[in-house]
Amino acid sequence: MVKHRIYSVSVASVYPHYVAKAEKKGRTKAEVDEIICWLTGYSQQTLDDQLAKNTSFEDFFAQAPRMNPSRSLITGVICGVRVEDIQESIMREIRYLDKLIDELAKGKEMEKILLK
Repeated sequence: MVKHRIYSVSVASVYPHYVAKAEKKGRTKAEVDEIICWLTGYSQQTLDDQLAKNTSFEDFFAQAPRMNPSRSLITGVICGVRVEDIQESIMREIRYLDKLIDELAKGKEMEKILLK
């Protein structure tokens, strides 16, 4: 089975796009970081370290300290695919993150995004 190209892409190369998407809609880098930390269990320092190391998406999620158990409650469509139907675990984690960033950019309240 051939791995998806996104698995080897560094999170640091996509991260500025997440931030730009959020800021374009009046949200902040801090909110993007909060979402990523909520999803993965990284602290701000360890997130910054992963970005500095140019960690791939595959390694970023594999090394995550504690994937949030509530992430399985994330539903909806991203890139034309329902996130809850994605079978490959790494791709599902990437799409969870994409979905959360999309919801942030759409103006959804942080409490709802983080399923509080």
